[in-house]
Amino acid sequence: MNTHASTTDSESEDSAQEAAVIHEPRLWAQKGWTARVVKNEDDDGWAVEMTPDGQAEPALIGPWTMGRDKKNPKPLDINAFNTLVKTASEVVRRHEQHLEATLHKKVTVTNNNQQILVALDIILDEDDPHALLSASDIDGTELAQIKVKPDFKLNSNSAHAWIDNEYAKLK
Repeated sequence: MNTHASTTDSESEDSAQEAAVIHEPRLWAQKGWTARVVKNEDDDGWAVEMTPDGQAEPALIGPWTMGRDKKNPKPLDINAFNTLVKTASEVVRRHEQHLEATLHKKVTVTNNNQQILVALDIILDEDDPHALLSASDIDGTELAQIKVKPDFKLNSNSAHAWIDNEYAKLK
């Protein structure tokens, strides 16, 4: 009975993926991405928008090649689509890395011959934006954690000041 249910689930997933595949001259959807060739609002040319499935806004917009008639866009094809997916995926990955670096900062300081990792994790919350400042030893044992303002500036000086103040709550 379970075997039948999983086969049915698998078949419905395959059908959903097949339904999501579109190969048209100006619209190509596959592999979790949709490429749409649109009129470039800034000039007489064309642009291509790459939108990840489930997102309202494109992750990448770039110029698109004119066709032979110099009026209409060149049609999308598998090679162009694969290149666009690779490029858009890289843009998304870099954006995520930047956001991660912005929201999570770490500094290692030495205090009394002991290395201490001090981390700042910013919590994006509309009602209560804040950050968590934490300290741990080299083995990963947490020494302290406090809530701070999201604009707290973590650097070696602020980390040393917090440690020297015996991890007291900061004002």
